[in-house]
Amino acid sequence: MSEAVTITHPVPYYAQWESPDLVPGIIAGTVSAADDPLWQKSGAASPAEYAFWSWRLCGMACLRMALDYWRGTAPPAVSLAEECVDAGAYVRHADRVDGLIYAPFADYARRRWNLFAQSRPSLPAQELPRRLAAGRLAMLSVHPAIRDPETWPPGRGGHLVLAVGATPGHVVLHNPSGFPDHSQRFAHVPWGRLDRFYAGRGVLLGPEVS
Repeated sequence: MSEAVTITHPVPYYAQWESPDLVPGIIAGTVSAADDPLWQKSGAASPAEYAFWSWRLCGMACLRMALDYWRGTAPPAVSLAEECVDAGAYVRHADRVDGLIYAPFADYARRRWNLFAQSRPSLPAQELPRRLAAGRLAMLSVHPAIRDPETWPPGRGGHLVLAVGATPGHVVLHNPSGFPDHSQRFAHVPWGRLDRFYAGRGVLLGPEVS
């Protein structure tokens, strides 16, 4: 990475499941999301509704982190997701959810939360240090296997993480489906390894509409 920037924003962390310590078991299938003892904090009407949404809440976890950082509030994740359905950022079907759809999500974030939000179908990694140094955060589309940067994923994209910082050698990520004490909070991923996972698109966020 050519830009010698070192910046880390002190952004609070939220997992896409209410109990971050359960993430490894949920990912492995040894724990059901419906058994998360904190499910009611999500705003879901039932454990089953929580379990349905929880696998799809990476974008809402990123939004909660940004809102807590800039607004001091982190609304329940499923409640945010339901607002995003109404905004056209998610399309809910009986057995699946399409999205997060970046353009209507950015419109929603601007209108509902008065954030700067810019949909970026092309967001080169080389641009991130400058954007972060200017006070932005970046939701990045990555393969979920980024929780272990040593791996080689079968593709790129499909999961959202929040870039909260940069160094000359690393991007600093909050990963909503990362593992405790390893890849959840302030995870340093080498720029060269980011390319394995990053789809080159995302959403830039800032503290106010501009």
